[in-house]
Amino acid sequence: MERGGRERGEGERVDRIVLAGGLRGLRGELWTLAPMPLPPRARPRRLRWGPHFVILCVAIGTLVGNLDQVAGSYQLGYILGTFTSLAQAVALVLALVRPVPAWWLSLLVNMFVAACAAIPTGAGSEPWPWSPPSFVAHAALTLLLALRVTTPAAVVAFAVSVGAPLVLQATIDPGPSDSTVQLSAIVFGAVTVIGTLLRGRREVRSRLVEQETLTAEERARRTLLEERSRIARELHDVVAHHMSVISIQAQVAPHLVKDPPEELKENLAGIRGNAVEALTELRRVLGVLRSEDPEDSESAPQAPLPTLDRLDGLVDNARLAGLTVHREDSGERRPLPPGVDLSAYRIVQEALSNAIRHAPGSTVRIGLAYSGAGLRVRVANTAARTQAPPSPGAGHGLLGMRERTAMLGGDIAAGPLPDGGYEVSAFLPTGSESALRDGESALEDQESTVTVTNGGSQ
Repeated sequence: MERGGRERGEGERVDRIVLAGGLRGLRGELWTLAPMPLPPRARPRRLRWGPHFVILCVAIGTLVGNLDQVAGSYQLGYILGTFTSLAQAVALVLALVRPVPAWWLSLLVNMFVAACAAIPTGAGSEPWPWSPPSFVAHAALTLLLALRVTTPAAVVAFAVSVGAPLVLQATIDPGPSDSTVQLSAIVFGAVTVIGTLLRGRREVRSRLVEQETLTAEERARRTLLEERSRIARELHDVVAHHMSVISIQAQVAPHLVKDPPEELKENLAGIRGNAVEALTELRRVLGVLRSEDPEDSESAPQAPLPTLDRLDGLVDNARLAGLTVHREDSGERRPLPPGVDLSAYRIVQEALSNAIRHAPGSTVRIGLAYSGAGLRVRVANTAARTQAPPSPGAGHGLLGMRERTAMLGGDIAAGPLPDGGYEVSAFLPTGSESALRDGESALEDQESTVTVTNGGSQ
């Protein structure tokens, strides 16, 4: 029982803390001078200042209407009537930037006018405590406030706007009058609900926009990772092939020399052992990339990697899809490194796929320019002859091209052409000269290391 009493005491203490925090939050919202400008909306530029113009018109109408009502019907004189009417108009304009102090200013000015009003007995009844101009102005202020504050704060503001006139009506008799309290409660409640709903709708739309942005970023990141995984699988095949060749050559080399020395046999055996070990580790680490399920990696298809030798088949397939394809080769054609050969094929393949999806019936020109520094790949298509159907793709094919080009140290440019077509141009360096320089420098470093080591041993 004592334990249950302690738990109830803890629960009551938590409820009191939550209630106190909520009250402090309401007090902070309804008692602040912080600026709260109108939220931007997606509208044409010529209509962007529409709400400001409407509020300015209401303020001018309130100033003119209140001056006659307060000075004449309520018998407060033109000096006080001008001052209070101007204050009400200023509150409307101020609400565009600082709605909380503007709402308080409007409420206090109208309650002051209602408390000081003296309606003549023989003049007929007058609307009170809200005059028609001040009633419209305060309804606009309540709407502007509900658009910027939370729902509990808007409800409290509505309750104060209705409760203050009720207190005046119960304590003051201004003379023959028609009560506007019931009408104000209906109108103020309606504008509070409208403002709260519009504010909630705006928040939901902003959250949806943020979610769509995050979804698009996640889709682009996932596509990039998938393309990198694909590149890793292809590179795995290239490296595995060369490691296998090294292992076989190291095994065969002793048989090509008559009476090879034991040091040569040991070195070649070490090279073969290191190649086999590296090949095993490479297959263990990168082999899982062949399938989403690592257990199925052994059963995944081991198809040969495409190269530029198979480009004619790719061009034929594009022609069957409705494209007019022209291929132009320049320079002396020579064997390319496997990575360059494969990347060039993939870039042409992706460019043709994009032309089929987005420019059906167009004319495509494929240019391969061989040089000593590398290979220039250019794929350009004209504008579509027929309307392109909706594409179900993710729209991130250029990511793979950039990844492959960056991996080889090349550069790529892609963009629309003046005639409405599209062009992709990539340069893939072969790296032969740089690789030769790196090899020579590595050999020099190795020789210097050996010299220092032998010198130290001597």
